[in-house]
Amino acid sequence: MRGEFIVAKVAISRAAYSFDAEYSYSVPENLRDAAKVGVRVIVPFGKGNKRSIGFITRTYAESEYNEKLKPISSVIDSESLLTDEMMKIIFWLKENTFCTFFDAYKSVVPTGFSYSFSKHYNLVNTYIDDERLSSEERNIIEFLRINKNQREIDNFLDSRNDPDKKRIVDRLIDKGFIEETESLKRRVGDESVKMVRLSDRYLSGEEAFSFTPKQSMVIKLLEESGSASVKEVCYMTNCTTTIIKRLCEKGILHEYKYEVMRDAVGDITERRDPEKIQLNEEQTAAYEGIMSLVKSGKPAGALLYGVTGSGKTSVFIRVIHSVLKMGKTAIMLVPEISLTPQMVTKFKLLFGEKIALLHSSLSLGQRIDEFKRIKRGEARIVIGTRSAVFAPVSNLGIIIMDEEGEQSYKSDTSPRYHARDVGIQRCGHNGGVLLMASATPSLESFYFAQNHRFHLFELKHRYADVSLPQVEIIDMQREVAEGNDSLLSRQLADKITETLEKNEQVILLLNRRGFTTYISCAECRQPVVCPNCNIPLTYHKKNNRYMCHYCGYTMDNNCVCPNCKSDKLKSSGVGTQRVEDEIARIFPSARILRMDADTTSSRYSYEENFRAFENHEYDIMLGTQMIAKGLNFPEVTLVGVVSLDKALFTGDFKSYERTFSLLTQVVGRSGRGQKPGFAYIQTFVPEHYVLNLAAQQNYDEFYAEEIALRQALIYPPFCDICVIGFSAPLESKAISASKWVTWLIGEYIKTHKVSFPLRAIGPAPCTLEMINNKYRYRLILKSKNNKDFREMIRFVLSEFYKNNDFRTVHIYADINGDIGL
Repeated sequence: MRGEFIVAKVAISRAAYSFDAEYSYSVPENLRDAAKVGVRVIVPFGKGNKRSIGFITRTYAESEYNEKLKPISSVIDSESLLTDEMMKIIFWLKENTFCTFFDAYKSVVPTGFSYSFSKHYNLVNTYIDDERLSSEERNIIEFLRINKNQREIDNFLDSRNDPDKKRIVDRLIDKGFIEETESLKRRVGDESVKMVRLSDRYLSGEEAFSFTPKQSMVIKLLEESGSASVKEVCYMTNCTTTIIKRLCEKGILHEYKYEVMRDAVGDITERRDPEKIQLNEEQTAAYEGIMSLVKSGKPAGALLYGVTGSGKTSVFIRVIHSVLKMGKTAIMLVPEISLTPQMVTKFKLLFGEKIALLHSSLSLGQRIDEFKRIKRGEARIVIGTRSAVFAPVSNLGIIIMDEEGEQSYKSDTSPRYHARDVGIQRCGHNGGVLLMASATPSLESFYFAQNHRFHLFELKHRYADVSLPQVEIIDMQREVAEGNDSLLSRQLADKITETLEKNEQVILLLNRRGFTTYISCAECRQPVVCPNCNIPLTYHKKNNRYMCHYCGYTMDNNCVCPNCKSDKLKSSGVGTQRVEDEIARIFPSARILRMDADTTSSRYSYEENFRAFENHEYDIMLGTQMIAKGLNFPEVTLVGVVSLDKALFTGDFKSYERTFSLLTQVVGRSGRGQKPGFAYIQTFVPEHYVLNLAAQQNYDEFYAEEIALRQALIYPPFCDICVIGFSAPLESKAISASKWVTWLIGEYIKTHKVSFPLRAIGPAPCTLEMINNKYRYRLILKSKNNKDFREMIRFVLSEFYKNNDFRTVHIYADINGDIGL
């Protein structure tokens, strides 16, 4: 074959990291118009030419036909779900997070758009001599003869987890008695309604028709309205669908499907003008400085550093409003799903239907519909958690990361990206601004702002000169010594009483759910542990079960030790359920709202519960860290931290930073209205400098202390940290794999001219050595995240996957991730 020949590079969905690449395929003549960059295709892959799904990464023309290239079988998408910018982001994720192409694709495109093959089996219409079949083969053939339900047949012959059944089915297929076919199915379809309108044949008036009275009513309705849904027609004319079907068969009506969007944002009942938001002098200076960066049209990073209650959200709103007037779009990121209801409510009032919502609590259908609205340009403001940074907006003007120091912005599964890094890439492609904001920014961001890598804007005072809450640290050792065995100190209990008498509200923080967090046996002195993780189980009183918060294992509370069967079990440790019981005992008339992972599992629980608390349907809100940040309840005048000491001593270099941030943020929930606020921090280490600086809301001094320590010990931002993790069912395999990788890195450095410094820590067991029956080890590398370093990591991963000795070992590499567990 001579002449122009089109080649497509295709990334395959089921490719493992070791053979993940762009594979070349020829594009048949009949598919040239459809086979565009970004669309998904079906291709033969591997030696067996198994039908596989992939997406086209690029195309190019060749002058000579290459007979060795396999052709693309078919095109799945009518148009690409990827923009040109998102294709660049996929390549960036592949390069920087050591993921596969399709891992990156699935991060950018909602899961609801995914396709899968399903197998179907049918009995071939041919003579079958039952005497020549084995008993197992006869049973299958007899089942197919009797059963006509395709789903039941497919389920019966599904042999994915049954090798013996697979061999039998394969023999019957080889003999030609059973036919196996595959169909392609999208995980979630488009939502649509059946619509009808008068046909062109009827409207032409060239034919005369006679109608029954009911049919005449339908015709009259459609002549007046033009079109209507089948349900509407039936309701308005009191007719049945049979009448409509008959009119369609006669060619009088035309039936079609109309796509409807599954609503994620909710009704918009009221509108306010963003320009009426009044900014004070500090806010105005920050707003003008940020807008000057946006108007420059050059990519930039900025940090808005402001105390709690300083009005950062008002600055966000005014900036977004101005960005929209420039014809650009905006992305607003929040770290927790719990923060989206209040943010969405506020943005709905100000921006109406221009907003879209993206987070994991939406249904798959809602997520794909929001994605389509954004891609079509119907929504110009996107609000969501980490994954919303991939929203397919065009002409992006600004990305705002609220509470930018939160660890939840970092993905802990492949691809292991940080939303800040993706945001920097997107702003680079669009000439936009990445605006990070927090009262407690990450040390890395504040360091870069201090060194002029980011622009720094400060809000040093609360809005309307409202005072910061008055904070007191309570020594719980003294409380115990004086005979108080309650979970609440006397000062905190007295202050709660006083606050409730004033009809004001209270927030209490304890970052551990459950009732008791440690159960041990007094006879054998062994803790009650998870058999999969070897971690102490947490007792949950509400369902009277022991639960593992890592693998999900649960066990009945039989009140006996699993090891020695003794009934002398002792409980210790405190969770939110136990604190709830204690509060109810001390304050029997108080209305208590508990907010943790056990009470917020339903889709709308955050929104409903926070709205109820805001409407003063509850007096006390008790919860984990989900209630500590970004929430605004003017009637809250008291915050109590029940206990947070454990967070200080997790062994992670970020433990002080996380504890300071959590304390500062939760204390900042108090006194945000016109009434003065108070906060009490209960602790057994009252002299600890982190607690005292958090009580003073003194981030600057905390930063000075912590950054000096980071520099002395060489931790970020003075280096990058790469964790290479290993997990395996056998501990010996995890150990040998980690040692082999350590040796391989040493050999690589000997034989290559590397441009990066390198320090290795380990390999050693992870803090939680076993989770879900997998032993976990890690190697920590301190280095600089540059091209040469990433090339070394890719080499190590590729060589590891080639080593058959480690087929049962899972490996991953994570740059600047969490090393706490």
